[in-house]
Amino acid sequence: MVEAQSKPMNGVNGIHNHNKQDEADFDPSAPPPFKIAEIRAAIPKHCWIKNPWRSMSYVFRDLFVIFAMASAAIYLESWYLWPVYWAAQGTMFWALFVLGHDCGHGSFSDSRTLNSVVGHILHSAILVPYNGWRISHRTHHQNHGHVENDESWVPLTEKVYSSLHESTRKFRFRVPYPIFAYPFYLWTRSPGKQGSHFNPYSDLFAPNERKDVITSTVCWTMMVALLLYLSYVVGPVQILKLYCVPYWIFIMWIDLVTYLHHHGYDQKLPWYRGKVK
Repeated sequence: MVEAQSKPMNGVNGIHNHNKQDEADFDPSAPPPFKIAEIRAAIPKHCWIKNPWRSMSYVFRDLFVIFAMASAAIYLESWYLWPVYWAAQGTMFWALFVLGHDCGHGSFSDSRTLNSVVGHILHSAILVPYNGWRISHRTHHQNHGHVENDESWVPLTEKVYSSLHESTRKFRFRVPYPIFAYPFYLWTRSPGKQGSHFNPYSDLFAPNERKDVITSTVCWTMMVALLLYLSYVVGPVQILKLYCVPYWIFIMWIDLVTYLHHHGYDQKLPWYRGKVK
């Protein structure tokens, strides 16, 4: 048992006996009452073992489902089944992102080479620059909740928000536009920040990471070229139905899930690091 489990904590923080009084007493502006090391220590040791064969089985399973659904959609070619296909295939694109996400974190396997190869294949397939995203996502985790150094879903100061163009405020903060934000974030980052996930000279990246970013940008470009070629071969409408609509369903998934992960409170601010003005 870790020390954190012996300390009395209210139920809102995920501990025992959650009740309305706990909810009323909970102050989301206060730092968490536990440390990351305490959480890690509470996780059973067998959960830290990485099995590359099991990980690859998820990859092959998901790819099989994706190609099977695409084949069925082409074969059936039914107008009332296309919406079902779009929703299901967009969800499977999200599944590919999650597997690539685990590659980026190193939880897919102990092999950096395997993680990189699989991550590039999966993320390029859904138009995500693997290394560019991996590095910025690492920055996000290292600075989570920091109003100045966090990378994605950064809480803006009033000064920064006021300096944004009206169109930026509209498309970034007003429903339903934020659920389509992810591709634009990859190109331009969050409001108030400069650079791009595709530019190796962006201040997102250290000089020794530029080759990695170039590799991912090349892979992304190859995927775009493949989609253009397939549009020429089978027609743009077919690619629109098979790939583009599911892609935007995937974008809605990733933006919605990310928003829910970083959602605040109606009356109180969650805990942030840095200077809030």
